[in-house]
Amino acid sequence: MSHNTPIGAQIKTLRTSRNMTLKQMAEATGLSVGFLSQLERGMSSIAIDSLQTIAGVLGVPLRSFFDNEGAQTLDPVIHSFEMPTTEISSQIIQYVLSKSPEDFDFLPRIFQLMPFANSDEDKLEMYSHSGEEFIFVLEGVITMYIEDRQYTMYPGDSTQIQSNLSHNWMNRTNKVARILTVNTPNPLNAK
Repeated sequence: MSHNTPIGAQIKTLRTSRNMTLKQMAEATGLSVGFLSQLERGMSSIAIDSLQTIAGVLGVPLRSFFDNEGAQTLDPVIHSFEMPTTEISSQIIQYVLSKSPEDFDFLPRIFQLMPFANSDEDKLEMYSHSGEEFIFVLEGVITMYIEDRQYTMYPGDSTQIQSNLSHNWMNRTNKVARILTVNTPNPLNAK
């Protein structure tokens, strides 16, 4: 599978190759048909735990959605010009900050949120999963949602939460925002 293809398009390709309808996928994953349709069209982003559920239903390892070419090198450094990227949606780009993320207990990533990424509060999918999550704003302004509260976060602001709390973030501004996230346990780790 081409790792330059957005995750939603990869999911659609896998789903249709298995002659599975969106309704069948929704029933198997517990995600709505509308959300899955938006995801496949690149109009919505997805949390790693929901992607893991989809990977299980499709019978593929979670890491198949991420570019890990060249991961087995002796040089552990990822230079800024060679960071592997994954297009989560047309508005969100993910950079995995490890050459072999499946070998570690936590997952460090940078997300680049284009202007107005996830900016429709009515359609914002809240996520919860096992573990802990750390978020640090590198650039821009984001709105962080945790349970029924929202917080405005500026460059240099951070939060650490138990990931079983319902949460998500969005960029409601007209400028790019970049955040550093660290998740544990690492959903790409096969241990």
